[in-house]
Formats: sequence, structure tokens, C-alpha cells
Amino acid sequence: MYRDNTKVVKIGNKLIGGGNPILIQSMTNTRTEDIVSTVKQINDLEAVGCDIIRCTVPTMEAAAAIKEIKKQINIPLVADIHFDYRMAIAAMENGADKIRINPGNIGSIENIKAVVDVAKARNIPIRIGVNSGSLEKYLIDKYGGVTAQGIVESALDKVKIIEELGYDNLVVSIKSSDVMMCVRAHELIAEKTKYPLHVGITESGTIFSGSIKSSIGLGIILDKGIGDTIRVSLTDNPIEEIKAAKIILKTLGLRKGGIEVISCPTCGRTKIDLIGLAKEVEAMTAEFDLDIKVAVMGCVVNGPGEAKEADLGIAGGDGCGVLIKNGEIIKKVPESELLDELRKELTHWS
Repeated sequence: MYRDNTKVVKIGNKLIGGGNPILIQSMTNTRTEDIVSTVKQINDLEAVGCDIIRCTVPTMEAAAAIKEIKKQINIPLVADIHFDYRMAIAAMENGADKIRINPGNIGSIENIKAVVDVAKARNIPIRIGVNSGSLEKYLIDKYGGVTAQGIVESALDKVKIIEELGYDNLVVSIKSSDVMMCVRAHELIAEKTKYPLHVGITESGTIFSGSIKSSIGLGIILDKGIGDTIRVSLTDNPIEEIKAAKIILKTLGLRKGGIEVISCPTCGRTKIDLIGLAKEVEAMTAEFDLDIKVAVMGCVVNGPGEAKEADLGIAGGDGCGVLIKNGEIIKKVPESELLDELRKELTHWS
């Protein structure tokens, strides 16, 4: 499997590559210069399962802010750099655990070397990021448009530049908003490099469409054994990115922990606010770090049978409800007490 044989890279207090667990990344949407807001968002993201955070560094003030931000967070911080190589150097000098650059965007080879020299001196990994939207014209002409082959060639060209400067502490990311192009690009690059890959479907959209696109794209790529870190890029609160990423990894059997909630679709037999109940259960179970499956069913007649594959479940209708454990009804309660009874079971689960 590809990810078992990628180069191990240390990012702050985390290891990626070489078969280490796949880590979840997100990006702050605060102004990095606003230390208080940025720290709060990072800590909120860590609380729901973010492993690595990326922050934009568009100004020297933002680069300087990293020093104080780092004192107040627990997860590695990646500085996102565009165009100005001096921001990359300043970010590293202020404690960034990794930098993300596109060497083609930061100017001359002298500028790139200046960044690499600082990274080398501090043993800070560089993530080389290439997006389909920034593909060079000569590659578009060569391949007759934006293609997976062009994206991969662009990324490997950038890798070669850094390698020729004597540095190989690298992570690579190649992204596209075209899901199947992104899949193909990862298949191609996995045959050509042993560097760990950060995987995501860029500009995937809102929480609804973006989660679907990311689930399909990341699901295919990860199931092929490709990918060492992931981000679900959504036009929404970054916390939603973490929630989606955790479900993707758990569904693929690549991460344990956290309750999986299953619920039936509504139908004419449903005599309970199943949609509202399922949402309440999903919110409540997020508080528990248990590796179990919880079912929410809308029919007390068929619910127990349909919930037999779950460890725990509830079903309700016509003012009454049942608590189900390992497919068997263990308690009947008023419908209004279903959530409280479920919480009691989860609290004492062993």
C-alpha cells in the first residue's frame, strides 16, 4: 500500500507518512493578525478533532503573530504563503511547524533558496501545493487543457527544484475542484514519488455539495491506499470540515473512535419527529468518545429489527418509545424521555 511506504515527516508534535494514522487538517478563516480570534478558532477545531491547522500569512504582522498563537495552541501550525518569500522566512522564524508554498509563485531561484535554507536550518517541512487553477500555461498547451497529467508534472517540477537545493523534508499536495481529475492525478503521482500526500478536493462548495464531492473524491483516493493527511474544503464553518473528514475516515475503516449514528429515512409509518430526533442524537453523541454505533428509528414496530446491527438504539412513535441494545428492546419509556435514557446508557457504556 502506497501510504505505508511514504517518507515519514514530522510536523510539530505529529508524524505523517510511513503508515502513520491519516491526520485531519483544516484552515482558519480569521485574520491571522487577530491573535485572540485565531487562537479561539484553532482550539475549537482541535476540540472536535482537527490534527493540523493552516493559517494564512499575507503580512509581516501575521507572521509575527504566529509566535504568540503557538504559545496558546496544542496542534501543529502550517503557514500558508503566497507570492512573498519573505513571509515564509518570517513565519518559520516565528515558530511555524510547516510552510505551504508553490515555488512557482514566489519568484526567482534565489528567493526559493532563501526559503529552503531557513527550512533546512530549522528542519521545517515544506508542503509543495499545486492547484489546477494555477497550472502553468506551457502545461495547459502541452496537454491540451488542464489535466491530471499536467497537475502532476507541475508538482514534480516543483519537487525537483527543492531537491536540487538539497532538501527533501517535503509534503506534496495536488488539488482540483474536478473530482475525477483529482482522483486520476493522485493515482499518477503515487507512482512517481514517495513523499507523503495531503489530499483534498479544492473549492468543493457548500456543506451539502462540498461534503458529497469530498466524500466521493477522498473516498476513492484513500481507498486506493493514497493520502497521509486530508482536508474537506467547505464554504462553511471550518468545524464542519472536521466533522465530515472524521465520518469519511471512519466509514473507510481508517479511523476508530467516535459514535457512528445511523437513522432510517422517514416514511408514512413515522409518527415522531424523526428528523429532529436524529439531529439531537447526532449532536449529543458528539460528546462521547465511544467506538460504537447508535441507531435512531422512527417506528417501534420495525425499529428493533432494523437497528439490530447497532450497539444501541432508540425508536419512537405515538407518544411512546423503546430503548434498544444489541437488537433487543430493553426498556419502554415515554417518547419525551428517549434522549435522556439514551444519554444514561452512553454515560455508563463499557
